[in-house]
Amino acid sequence: MSRPELVAPPEIYYGDIEAKKYTTNTRNQQIQADMTYRALELLNLPPDEPAYLLDIGCGSGLSGEILDEEGYVWAGVDIAPSMLEVALEREVEGDLFLQDIGQGFGFRPGSFDGAISISVLQWLLNAETSHPTSSPPHRLTRFFTTLHSSLRNPSRAVFQFYPSSDDQIQLITSIAQKAGFGGGIVVDYPNSKKARKVFLCLYVGGGGGAQQLPQGLDGEEVEDDGKARFERRRAREKTKSGKRKNLKDRDWILQKKELYRKRGKEGVPKDSKFTGRKRRPVF
Repeated sequence: MSRPELVAPPEIYYGDIEAKKYTTNTRNQQIQADMTYRALELLNLPPDEPAYLLDIGCGSGLSGEILDEEGYVWAGVDIAPSMLEVALEREVEGDLFLQDIGQGFGFRPGSFDGAISISVLQWLLNAETSHPTSSPPHRLTRFFTTLHSSLRNPSRAVFQFYPSSDDQIQLITSIAQKAGFGGGIVVDYPNSKKARKVFLCLYVGGGGGAQQLPQGLDGEEVEDDGKARFERRRAREKTKSGKRKNLKDRDWILQKKELYRKRGKEGVPKDSKFTGRKRRPVF
C-alpha cells in the first residue's frame, strides 16, 4: 500500500491577509488553546517553576499566548514568514525563528526545558523533492536528532499531530526512539471520530522509556478546563482598543529575567524597585 501524498500546510502559502484571518478566527483560537493546555498537561512540568520551552510550528503565536499566561519563557520556530509577521505585529513574548524543522535545529545542547508542537509533525512526512535527503525518514531523523540535543536532561516533548495511518505513527515513533527518545503515543477519546486526538509524548533522560506514559482521556468529550480557561482569558484580555492587557506581575517579570540571565542572554535589565511597576499615563 503506497503512502498517501501530503501537501504542504496551508499556512505556508498564506499571505499577510490570510494569516491575520486565520489568527483572529475564534474557532481556530479555541482549538489551539484546548490542544496547547492538553500538551502542557502531558509535558508535566514542575509547578510554579520558570521554564524555557520551544514551540515547534509556532505560527502567529496562538500557543505562545498560552505559554505566556502560564508563566513560561519560550522560543518559537515556523516555516511560514507571513505567520511570523503576524506574531511580531501581535507583540508575542517569545523569540521567533524562521525555520524548516525538517532541516534540523541549531540550538545549543540542553537549551530547552521542554517542547510542544500543535498540528505540525505530520508535515514532515511530505517529500518536497525526489532527492534522498528530502525523504520523510531523512527529515524526521534530522528533526528528532537535533531536537534531542536541544533539550536538557531530563525533559519532555509533546506533539499533537494528525497521522493518516498506523504506518505513519510507526515511522515517526521508531525514528524518534533511534534518536534517543523514550515514550510513545497517547490517544485522547479514541472512540470518537470528532474528538479523537493523537499525541506523541517523548522523554529525554530521567529513565527514558522506563517512564510511564500518561493515560489518554476517554469517555465522552466534555467542556474541559482548557476551554473554560480560554474563555476567561479572552474576557480578561479584551479592552476597548482591542489590545491585549499586560497580565504579567512583578514576580513573573523577575523570574523571566533570572531565566534569561541563566541562559546567557545579553542586555537583561537590572532589577530595581521599579520592576513591574505600571507607568503613569502621560498627558
